[in-house]
Amino acid sequence: MKLGEMQPADDNPALLDAEWQLREFFAGERTQFDLDIAMEGTPFQKRVWNALLDIPFGERRTYRDIATRIGNREAVRAVGAAIGRNPLSIVTPCHRVVGSSGRLTGFSGGLPTQALLLDTKDRAARGIA
Repeated sequence: MKLGEMQPADDNPALLDAEWQLREFFAGERTQFDLDIAMEGTPFQKRVWNALLDIPFGERRTYRDIATRIGNREAVRAVGAAIGRNPLSIVTPCHRVVGSSGRLTGFSGGLPTQALLLDTKDRAARGIA
């Protein structure tokens, strides 16, 4: 998905709310988002993305867990592909999905970023959530 040209939106209430909630998240003051989101994707992708929203803060799930959650235990690779197309990667927490061994296997922001997002104990102390 290619983004269009960036434009200021200092008066858009939805964007201002999203910015506020993201700031709270990265300050360690928020663990769950309360945003009106309407993601565009295939029905399968939307099922996967909705399953991501059910992963509690501070917990992890495997690709198999997500596949099982959406009712197709064998769709592990398709789940991975759908997660890779997640348009709202912090709000829809794809960083909480790991490989079956518990190891980090891929994240669009890079594995070091994923590791930092998963480190819920001292992110706020380091100023990264």
